Amino acid sequence: MAENAADCEIPQRRVGITKEQQNGSFVDSSCLRERKQRDKEERQALVLWKHPITTLQYFFFELLLDAKDWTLKLHKRRGMVCTFAAIFLIVTSAYYIEGAHQKFVQFVEKKFLWCAYWVGLGILSSVGLGTGLHTFLLYLGPHIASVTLAAYECNSVNFPEPPYPDKIVCPEVEELQSTISLWDIISKVRLEACMWGAGTAIGELPPYFMARAARLSGAEPDDEDYEEFEEMLEHAQSAQDFATRAKLAVQNMVQKVGFLGILACASIPNPLFDLAGITCGHFLVPFWTFFGATLIGKAIIKMHIQKLFVIITFSKHIVEQMVSLIGAIPSLGPLLQKPFQEYLEAQRHKLHHKSGDTTPDNENWLSWIFEKVVIVMVCYFLCSIVNSMAQSYAKRIQQQKYSEEKTK
Repeated sequence: MAENAADCEIPQRRVGITKEQQNGSFVDSSCLRERKQRDKEERQALVLWKHPITTLQYFFFELLLDAKDWTLKLHKRRGMVCTFAAIFLIVTSAYYIEGAHQKFVQFVEKKFLWCAYWVGLGILSSVGLGTGLHTFLLYLGPHIASVTLAAYECNSVNFPEPPYPDKIVCPEVEELQSTISLWDIISKVRLEACMWGAGTAIGELPPYFMARAARLSGAEPDDEDYEEFEEMLEHAQSAQDFATRAKLAVQNMVQKVGFLGILACASIPNPLFDLAGITCGHFLVPFWTFFGATLIGKAIIKMHIQKLFVIITFSKHIVEQMVSLIGAIPSLGPLLQKPFQEYLEAQRHKLHHKSGDTTPDNENWLSWIFEKVVIVMVCYFLCSIVNSMAQSYAKRIQQQKYSEEKTK
């Protein structure tokens, strides 16, 4: 940091000697840009696998500062906190007091926890703490696939509750249902899919509020994504690479079309949708226009597209065709086909497992690998949160040095 400051002092002295104000301002701005780039590279190098002690130290400092900020914010909104505390006490009293209402309380508790679980996973998927946890691939997708396979095997979607949704078991009483329709499976997984989609919509709000606050306050933005967005707008005419043109296309659609543009961007798998939130905040799009279009697009339209894809992919005849195609691979086909057949057979056996029966716990290597992949991705997500918060604290230190140099 000291070297960066020294580098920037040399051009300033030259400007004072030559008195070329325009050239001097250009040199100052280029020097400042280079210094910010070096500081950014220093922050990005602050990760657990390179600097574990410093990263953990900065992480805890940032955690304490965030806790202090949230405490002050809650203190300013004491009335709202007291209201929520009173509601919590009333709900807690109703939960523990015996009476005829307990059956309704248990039903509401079960549904609330189930919905909160999927909303939380949706938020984790798009909240953007360093990197998103791909909860659709890890949780929702496999859940829809297991319900689809069970529906075709059991010839029913009326899985007993409990133990479903913790464990899917075919109904003990055989039901006279001729065929399982696509709509039956969609209806069975609609609640969790829509809750997950609503969670992803909530996770898109931080970029919107950040950009809106920066635009209204007129202050310099404290976010690199927003800085890149402003630079992209400044150099929109000279954009040549495909990524920049794609970002500009999203920005133009959201800005010019409005509600329908946001809805279109939210209704398809779109890795650039964070830019839509920043665009809407920067151009002061009303909150309910942005969030309403995002919620409809992600929780209804996009989720039904994703559900249909997973259900069709894991329907009985397509799964059987995929397993047979794996067996047709020369040399390796039979070796790869066997574990898939064993896994499907084990899943069918579990679906017909009765409550009093004992089943051998023979884990297939496919399920073992999937469990380890989930563990690795969750651990990486947690590490990314630690790295992101440590880098945020490092940015605080760098900005403090900038402000001290300005006052000298």
